[in-house]
Amino acid sequence: MKKVEAIIRPFKLDQVKIALVNAGIVGMTVSEVRGFGRQKGQKERYRGSEYTVEFLQKLKLEIVVEDSQVEMVIEKLIASARTGEIGDGKIFVSPVDQTIRIRTGESDLEAI
Repeated sequence: MKKVEAIIRPFKLDQVKIALVNAGIVGMTVSEVRGFGRQKGQKERYRGSEYTVEFLQKLKLEIVVEDSQVEMVIEKLIASARTGEIGDGKIFVSPVDQTIRIRTGESDLEAI
């Protein structure tokens, strides 16, 4: 199993969710996060004063899938979250050693 983590723009969440659900993904975790990358924040203007917002609001999606589904999930994420502008986000893939559903005690693929 693998965990796919994606940092995306908040307004892209609905498109990403629809793409993943249509592809058969049955669950994900979404967290509001703040950060910066190459974008290095952005300049904003408020009442005539300019200031820099260093940490931009993003969403972090966490999706645990079978190894065979990883490439499909990545393709769906890229296709649905891309705007073509700097700040579209990142995707990270890491191994998952074990998964356990607390309610039933099921483990691994049955727990996803």
